[in-house]
Amino acid sequence: MIPKIDLPQGFQAAGINSGVRRYRPDLGLIVSDRPCVAAGSFTTNSLRAAPVQYSQSLLPSNDIRAIIVNSGQANAATGAEGIEDNLRLVSKLGEVFKFDSKQVLIASTGVIGVRMALDILIPALPTLPRALGDSINQFGLSIMTTDLVPKFTRHEIELSQGKIVICGAAKGSGMIHPNMATMLGFVLMDAVVDKNWLDETLRSIVDETFNMISVDGETSTNDCVMALANGASGVKVQNARDEEVLRAGFKKVCEELAISIARDGEGATKLITVKVSGGNSVQEVRQAARLITTSPLIKSAVHGEDPNWGRILARLGQSGIRSELFLKLNVKLQGIPVFENGKPKAFDRPFVRALLRSENILIECELNAGHFNATAWGCDLTKRYVEINTEYT
Repeated sequence: MIPKIDLPQGFQAAGINSGVRRYRPDLGLIVSDRPCVAAGSFTTNSLRAAPVQYSQSLLPSNDIRAIIVNSGQANAATGAEGIEDNLRLVSKLGEVFKFDSKQVLIASTGVIGVRMALDILIPALPTLPRALGDSINQFGLSIMTTDLVPKFTRHEIELSQGKIVICGAAKGSGMIHPNMATMLGFVLMDAVVDKNWLDETLRSIVDETFNMISVDGETSTNDCVMALANGASGVKVQNARDEEVLRAGFKKVCEELAISIARDGEGATKLITVKVSGGNSVQEVRQAARLITTSPLIKSAVHGEDPNWGRILARLGQSGIRSELFLKLNVKLQGIPVFENGKPKAFDRPFVRALLRSENILIECELNAGHFNATAWGCDLTKRYVEINTEYT
């Protein structure tokens, strides 16, 4: 039984079955009872889907009231007709709720090259107001594609003026790679925040969380993370400590959603966490951590419970780590040193193999050259991943 995840004040959400999909909700909606400060971070893929182009053109904003999400059809690579379909859907939703179409953000997920089924979706829009509730659960279900589980989280944050709530929902299972892939994320809060702060903070946090996950090295056309703050709590940031606490809560929500995507990678049986520490720059450690999570050889070794640390060193070399750093490099698998001070370290191989049977795998690389650290998340590579992606359409 999935626990109910209550929304922040002033927000409602729904997830309904419009008829596009046969067996679960496929149309999701988030609405606020007042205008929201809103920001977004979007895919870097040059083939941006129509909903990405539309929502990106509206953000950041001080006047967003809703987000609508359709699952099953990506509306990407659909030409001028796809752009027009996108506009029709947001306009029709605006009519239902008496919003201006520019107060409505949109996201789509599904098969590339397939237009939205407006003949099904538009007649379903008038049923959304009756489906609205104070939890994010049904919305989380409605945005899933190949996901095995819905992904949402919620945290209460105490600021100087009082308590605020941050919650979020996400979807993603395959085509997940840094700079976002077929991944959607939505973060809602009832704090009073500035548009520029939300925009800058979201971009920074996305770099630390969603852009540090990878399932298969594929980037998609529809990715976005959107954040809405409606100020319904009346609680404002009063000082530097408030800002620090709010940012930490914001990051925690995004990190939990990002990890849940990596854990639910298509066919995955293990979550891989890679920590690279002691680098000379944030770019150096992030690049190294990301490349380890994307290595098919390392992902396969993790699935096979093989403590083959040589593959990790080879990937570090590919990332651009300077050769002299290998002379003081330390590598640990599940906390056990396997390479220390630039040399192989004798270890109990059967014991480490047994540790690798866990669903949670930790790879630590200590460069011992500087003070920058990074964490990336990925998953193992399995036969089931191949099966899912040969049967997808």
